[in-house]
Amino acid sequence: MRFKFVKSNRSTFPMKKMCQVLKVSMSGFYAWCNRPVSQRKRQNKLLRKRITAIYNEHKGMIGSPMLTSELRDESLFQNISQARVARHMCALGLRCKYAKKFVPTTDSSHSEPVAPNLLDRNFTTPTPNTAWVTDITYIKVGRKWHYLTVFIDLYSRIIVGWDLSDSLERHSVIHALKKAVARRKPTSGLLIHSDRGVQYASKDFRSYLKKHGYIQSMSRKGNCWDNAVAESFFHTIKNQLIRHAKFKTKHEAELALFNYIEAYYNRRRRHSSNGWLSPVEYEYRNEQYDLVA
Repeated sequence: MRFKFVKSNRSTFPMKKMCQVLKVSMSGFYAWCNRPVSQRKRQNKLLRKRITAIYNEHKGMIGSPMLTSELRDESLFQNISQARVARHMCALGLRCKYAKKFVPTTDSSHSEPVAPNLLDRNFTTPTPNTAWVTDITYIKVGRKWHYLTVFIDLYSRIIVGWDLSDSLERHSVIHALKKAVARRKPTSGLLIHSDRGVQYASKDFRSYLKKHGYIQSMSRKGNCWDNAVAESFFHTIKNQLIRHAKFKTKHEAELALFNYIEAYYNRRRRHSSNGWLSPVEYEYRNEQYDLVA
């Protein structure tokens, strides 16, 4: 500590005087200055650099468990502990940016039929295309609101279908579902869970489900936790993308959404429910990769 003080203040005070006051020798100080940096210090310096880079890549929406998983994929840090990562994050002043509270975005005040809550918060499924959840959120494009619909497979948390529309009509929801069906080709019996929004209760949406033998499930009234997986995705994408971007055109917004959903979220972002693997990596390791394309 005394040598550090001398080094940091030698432009302010005479070095000889500081050594006398602190009772250290000048030769000892020079020997300390010329001492080679230890391997541990070099590794810690590189570790902090990688922690900062990964944290920024995830726009701050990453805590020590996910960050540790990322680092363990690198040969230099494959045996690193979560406690060590947490200590360095604390020293760097890096904290996970948690999402805000849920806010309802759909209109459930309608006279259309409402399906029972068959999912019942069972957000874990053993196989792909067993249960999908869906929801809608809003995005400002230019001076007008647009609406993003997503469908998520609970098996791996992969976004299987999505659509951006300037209208809250049912057509965008059906279009997103058609994309998901074309991509995954699910068989009859697939459970599709949503809130009680009029888009999901519409005759056209219900007819499409019936035609393909899909089973409809809806959250209880005013209970956003019944659709927590979809809500969680929207809070993540808002904190990492939507709140930091200004889209002038729909094409510009769709391009940003494609890069976020397809390149980052599906293939890069890790999930604790997947053992800290991305959705694509999880399906690949469980020999379900053919269902991702």
